[in-house]
Amino acid sequence: MEKGRKGYSGLSLPQVEESRAKYGRNVLTPPKSSSAWRMYLEKFRDPMIVVLLVALVLSFLVSAYESFTVAGSGVEPFFEPLGILFAVLLSTIVAFLFEQKAAKEFNVLNQVNDETEYKVFREGHLQEVAKSDIVVGDVLLIESGEELPADGKIVESTSLQVNESTLTGEPIASKYAEIPKDAEETPYPANMVYRGTTVTDGHAVVRVTSVGDATEAGKVYRGVTMTDEVTTPLQVQLGRFAKLISYFGYMVAFLIVVGRIFIFLHEGRQNEDWLSIAEYFLNAFMLAVAVLVVSIPEGLPMSVSLSLAYSMRSMMKTNNLVRKMHATETMGATTVICTDKTGTLTQNQMRVYKMLAADGVEIDHAHPLLPILYRSIALNTTANLRDDGSESPKVLGNPTEGALLLWMRGCGQDYVALRGESEIGEQLTFSTERKYMATCVRGATCELLLKGAPEVVMSFCDWALSANAEGIIRIPIATVQGEMRERLEGFQSQGMRTLAFAVREVAPGEGPLFVEGCVAVGGYTLVALVAINDPVRPDVPAAIQEVRNAG
Repeated sequence: MEKGRKGYSGLSLPQVEESRAKYGRNVLTPPKSSSAWRMYLEKFRDPMIVVLLVALVLSFLVSAYESFTVAGSGVEPFFEPLGILFAVLLSTIVAFLFEQKAAKEFNVLNQVNDETEYKVFREGHLQEVAKSDIVVGDVLLIESGEELPADGKIVESTSLQVNESTLTGEPIASKYAEIPKDAEETPYPANMVYRGTTVTDGHAVVRVTSVGDATEAGKVYRGVTMTDEVTTPLQVQLGRFAKLISYFGYMVAFLIVVGRIFIFLHEGRQNEDWLSIAEYFLNAFMLAVAVLVVSIPEGLPMSVSLSLAYSMRSMMKTNNLVRKMHATETMGATTVICTDKTGTLTQNQMRVYKMLAADGVEIDHAHPLLPILYRSIALNTTANLRDDGSESPKVLGNPTEGALLLWMRGCGQDYVALRGESEIGEQLTFSTERKYMATCVRGATCELLLKGAPEVVMSFCDWALSANAEGIIRIPIATVQGEMRERLEGFQSQGMRTLAFAVREVAPGEGPLFVEGCVAVGGYTLVALVAINDPVRPDVPAAIQEVRNAG
């Protein structure tokens, strides 16, 4: 494996097959699923179904008594228990069948998750490889916002921080390629990253050491019983209603029995023969049971199941998978929808809309500032383009940076060549807290490149670059700041993403450039501003209007 972030060769295809045969695929063995019969019997734990089953037994006893004691009754007394039985079976079967279908859809979704692609060095090139196809020994390029697909050892890193709360409980864990020898003996050393954790800042090159069940996440996954039994508001309400019906029915039945006893004593029938007394009290009991059965709405569980099944089916038609049928009621009670914009409401196809010099002049393909701007883009980004020969290669990494690289490509510039000619020093990757990225480029003269939110970048700037007939000149930032803010507000009001680029020369022997994860000094020169747009998906306006109409 060649050293240097841009020069890793990674594994060859024969090595990949050998590693997969030895260590297995990068998938977690799914837990043993319950049998269909067990899943069906689970439906009988519903409180309303339990009440109906009690009513079914009591109704059957009453019907049997009537059938044997009333001459000529035939099978007519059994119509009531048969109706209750039909309601129970219909309700449970509908719920079972729809949840079975949802379970199959979720299994497909889990398989899709295993096909998520990651940036991997193989055969000397940076490629995209499915998560399940990653093997021990692979060299990964991971960046901010990505979830780790496997356990691995850090080869090199820049400002790397990982959220390990799902594994160790640590929300922000700083990671390094080089750590002291004694620190490697700790349970979770700082030079290791783990499957299922998320990169919150920085980027790194990682060599995979464990995949699938052999990862730390895989060991935890095997050691716990996964359950997602959550009681929904509708289930709580139905449970309360079932208890209320039960209490009401038992109370009425009790009052009937007590009333019949009072009538029995009031009429002075204590001296009758024991068969007459037994028949009287049996009739009293049967009357109480009949009232109890009648008070139970046997059609309620059936109607609830059919209503939820219809809602569940409607959601599944729009690719909204529901694992438990009662969850559709929770979705129906939604009052606020929070959604991501990029890639959800928009097409996730970012392109440069306008590139402006600090003086407000649009930068065309002959502008004097282009060489400085090319360096600012190529050397102060971590994204890559997968050159497959098409006019629009796929972006590997941050979509915003990808739009900048595509713009360079459209100008006939090769960002890879610029990176290869330059020596990258210290670097601060972009984070939502800082709102900028900074890179130190070493050479004959050392320079700092800054890229990020315009208001933040401009706060570090004292000067701005402009061009006239004589060439490039520096002007005070105050002379263009007002106009720049107006242009930015115009772009932002149209929903565009805006960035600013700045540069600063570093004097020999100058003190630390970065302190506690931030730029230590100001004095930058503003180079340019860029507006990037991401077209809205065609069906989004109608969908949003439909949601608004729903109230």
